[in-house]
Amino acid sequence: MSALARYFKAKGCDVCGFDRTETPLTKNLVAEGIGVHYNDDAGAIPQSFKDNKNDTLVVYTPAIPVSNSELQWFKNQNYLMMKRSEALGLISKSKHTIAVAGTHGKTSVSTMVAHLVTATGIGCDAFLGGISKNYNSNLLLAEGSRYVVAEADEYDRSFLRLHPHIALVTSMDADHLDIYGTHNALKEAFEQFASQITCGGTLIIKYGLTLPVRDDVRVFTYSLNDANADFHAKNIRMEKDGRYLFTLQTPNETVENVHTLAPGLLNVENGIAAMAATIVAGGKFSDCEQTEKIETEKIKDGLASFEGILRRFDFRIRKENIVYIDDYAHHPEELRFAIKSVRELYPGKHITGIFQPHLYTRTRDFAGDFAQSLDLLDSILLLDIYPAREEPIEGITSEIIFKKITVDDKILCKKSDVINILKNKKLEVLLTLGAGDIDTLVAKIEQIF
Repeated sequence: MSALARYFKAKGCDVCGFDRTETPLTKNLVAEGIGVHYNDDAGAIPQSFKDNKNDTLVVYTPAIPVSNSELQWFKNQNYLMMKRSEALGLISKSKHTIAVAGTHGKTSVSTMVAHLVTATGIGCDAFLGGISKNYNSNLLLAEGSRYVVAEADEYDRSFLRLHPHIALVTSMDADHLDIYGTHNALKEAFEQFASQITCGGTLIIKYGLTLPVRDDVRVFTYSLNDANADFHAKNIRMEKDGRYLFTLQTPNETVENVHTLAPGLLNVENGIAAMAATIVAGGKFSDCEQTEKIETEKIKDGLASFEGILRRFDFRIRKENIVYIDDYAHHPEELRFAIKSVRELYPGKHITGIFQPHLYTRTRDFAGDFAQSLDLLDSILLLDIYPAREEPIEGITSEIIFKKITVDDKILCKKSDVINILKNKKLEVLLTLGAGDIDTLVAKIEQIF
């Protein structure tokens, strides 16, 4: 939503909006001239938008509950309204769209793709789900570029508004069962997404996953190190600072000495996916005439300069006596990947994690899986559920996860208690994990340590 707000602002529109909580991101939007208010009140809508109904577009997200009074006011007044996904679909319709989908990994990979296309000099418009550290934004604009890079969100079937030329799928794990009901229904939505790839387009998918496509759509697979995948790494080695060097094998060339600036094996795999998409976009496997070519060496250099994403394995403190990493992980698989990556970087260190569950339904559906992932930690602070768009569900609290955690050093606490608890703990490696408002703790934690 904030990327769209920035897009319309850049196009000369007046933009304002509602959010539930003030965050560093909303403060940045305000500094950029975008009005944001935090009280759900139709009276808070600026008068200029009420006076210019015919020139106003209302863009909303499924994260806003139907009961939201501002949403209801706009509906009752018959304003032109679009879901976020509809607006993104229209913006990208006339472009050469690279859409990255997946129940996890899509933010990291789409941001990497956007950076690689930009770093090679081709440029793109990009609508991302995280803040790129290279650009301090989730929106990139390149005048005259025919490329759009979009994070394709499966929630509420939003990604079905996109018709990409290149679709990249990172994962299809069970999630959003409040929308889909079953894992099979989620997979069917991904099948429909793949069916919307444009004529002559390409599907890039993680090795081991399968999606049916038309005969005119090419399919490439990627993997961290499985030699059966079309794109994979060989000779992976960790450098002293925790970053990696590897050799990238593609269907038609070997790329030596590929370097990742972002740490962790997960970023190696994400980098392989992003390089695959950028190589395909550059016409390496196409008979069509391209208006521009993307050289593989420039793509390799782009990956080496990728600085990462706020709240995605985001190093906030990196000292001899303490390391602090903030991560958006909110699905059991994401938690497992994040914690295992930290173990890999800091073997033998005591790892403390603070986790804020996101959504009552996700907590209900995956309580046991969350506990298994959190058991990879040495110490756990478990916070109350962040409800986002949901109303409480009777009997569903963080305690159902807490009871299943087998780690002895575990604390169930409120977000407001975290700072005082941390002041009295001996910490070596600290993680904050979650997709709610746990990020409001980051600056306070940094201040302590």
